Amino acid sequence: MKRMKRKEKAFTLVELLVVILIISLIATVISRRVFTGLGKAKRDIAKAKMANIESAIGMFYLDCGRYPDESQGLSELIEMPADLEGKWREPYLKQSELFDPWDNPYIYIEEGVVNPGSFDLISYGADGMEGGEGDDEDIYND
Repeated sequence: MKRMKRKEKAFTLVELLVVILIISLIATVISRRVFTGLGKAKRDIAKAKMANIESAIGMFYLDCGRYPDESQGLSELIEMPADLEGKWREPYLKQSELFDPWDNPYIYIEEGVVNPGSFDLISYGADGMEGGEGDDEDIYND
């Protein structure tokens, strides 16, 4: 009996490993770019939320004649302080708006260091701690 040799068409193990290596390299490059873009997007969101808080503080100042007290902080924008009955009009913000995109509360400083003669709003970035670089860099109001 004669045996017939069939020619099978398939990938070799080396070819499969080369394809897997190429796909892994491409995925690494793409994922770095995506995560870098995500960090920038969160920083942009933090700045936009700061602008909303600044606007609410401005409305509070117009209604009440003073900036929120640093001891009570931004909570005065949500709950009426006892000494402002009759002046305080409404909640100026929602509670959720007082947190940055990393779920850390914004820091309010009544006598601004970055903004002398006004107030400072600070987000400590992704790490939630003062200082840092990149995504961990502190964000201040303008």
